[in-house]
Amino acid sequence: MTDGPVNNRPLNDGPASEGQAAAERLLTQAAEQERNGAWAASAATLQQVLSQWPALADTWYNLARMQRRCGEPEAALTSYARALELGLDGPEEAHLNRGVIYADDLQRAELAEIELRRALQLNPKYLPAWMNLANLHEDRGEREAAREAYARVLALQADHPDALARLANASVITHAEEPLIPRLRRALAATGTQWGPRAELGFALGRALDAAGEYSEAWRAYRTANTASRMSALAAGERYDRDAYSRYIDALIAAFPQTSAAQAPMKPAAPTKTGDAPRLVFICGMFRSGSTLLEQILAAHPQVRRAGELPLLPTIVQQHFQPYPAACQGLDATRAQAAAEAYLHGIQRIHSGADYVTDKRPDNFQHIGLIKALFPRARIVHTRRNALDNLLSIWFLHLDHSMAYATDLDDIAHHLREYQRLMQHWRSLYAHELIEVDYESLVKEPENSVRRLLDALGLPWEPACLEFHRQKTLVKTASVWQVREPLHHRSAGRWQHYASELEPWRQRLADPPV
Repeated sequence: MTDGPVNNRPLNDGPASEGQAAAERLLTQAAEQERNGAWAASAATLQQVLSQWPALADTWYNLARMQRRCGEPEAALTSYARALELGLDGPEEAHLNRGVIYADDLQRAELAEIELRRALQLNPKYLPAWMNLANLHEDRGEREAAREAYARVLALQADHPDALARLANASVITHAEEPLIPRLRRALAATGTQWGPRAELGFALGRALDAAGEYSEAWRAYRTANTASRMSALAAGERYDRDAYSRYIDALIAAFPQTSAAQAPMKPAAPTKTGDAPRLVFICGMFRSGSTLLEQILAAHPQVRRAGELPLLPTIVQQHFQPYPAACQGLDATRAQAAAEAYLHGIQRIHSGADYVTDKRPDNFQHIGLIKALFPRARIVHTRRNALDNLLSIWFLHLDHSMAYATDLDDIAHHLREYQRLMQHWRSLYAHELIEVDYESLVKEPENSVRRLLDALGLPWEPACLEFHRQKTLVKTASVWQVREPLHHRSAGRWQHYASELEPWRQRLADPPV
């Protein structure tokens, strides 16, 4: 979901007379700290202002934004509430941002919907609230409600590219005569060089044509979409550097050599004050390899709670292990203990009292060595998929600019090869501790695959795991609609529809990595 305006509220909301100049200097300082990414410092400066002038509604609003960025969602909710109590101008923005916190940070969908509907009561034409409400319905698997909300956006702004694209993605398309297809074509033709909208609409058109069986035209639409997405990423300063990524994989392998696995494991982190630590299950692998599906299957088990794609481990890497991964060499127990406790605090704040908690962040495959150092008893589930299907699925998806490799088939192939090389290394260290799940086996023989997985995790058999699609949990990945259906194998071997186009990459991905 997307919150409200990211720029600071006006800085001239300070006290009218005494101390106004001092307050404005502090507010300017807070804004500068935010621009430099010093969110904690910005929050501290804003709190200094509010300690002397507590009736500044806009300053409470800005403090809330900084608190959320600092990983303090509950504090942010309180600050937004204070801003609303003080008569904040444009209160729908605060309700929107509270809704995003409830949905994304605290996974409280019912409270998120209340906040979004409050925003719309205040301003029925507030498009960000309609978009986020539609997104929330998507996350909950409520297809018709999502379509209705996107339609409301288009009724207010007929040329809204994101709403049209999302409406198409939330629709079941079975034939080329679907009216949304020509509508997407017209909208795409009108984008010109607006790279963001062109990418969004191009990916939606590609998906619709693929679903309709129009594979040649779908390929052309996806090529257009990826070109636009790459141009947008380049404009934002994002590009994939193959040599740099290969050096990073080299550094990870060097930081966790063969000898490290043979060393005595360090003492695991003690339980935090919030209760006994749950059994951690890290689900990782390449993006689009079946990790969301697997997490939904496990979440249907009564002893397991899903946490989704958590930012906790990358945040801990940033805060405790810089430069990474070199800082992991010769890791001392004190630093490891502090990092592990920080992770557990974040887990238990979200899901206290669970026996097992899943952290499904695919790119955590890069951090398997660190995970084993911090949590020797954690279980690591590695999802893997046919390389050509994986490559195609990534290329067919509009991913964040930070994943700049996703817009170019050569770059995706390179990323896949480096991932395979790193996984070979982790297997050499932790061969008997990695639980490997093949997507193709899972969808073709679901019960056998799920039984093996539960067995490896030490969990009893649970028939509900095969009925995972009936759950009402929030799903915040591109697989949001797939995991609402029973297991099927339509996506296994999908690359064969595009065999001629993919021929240059077929042999390259068939050879073992070196």
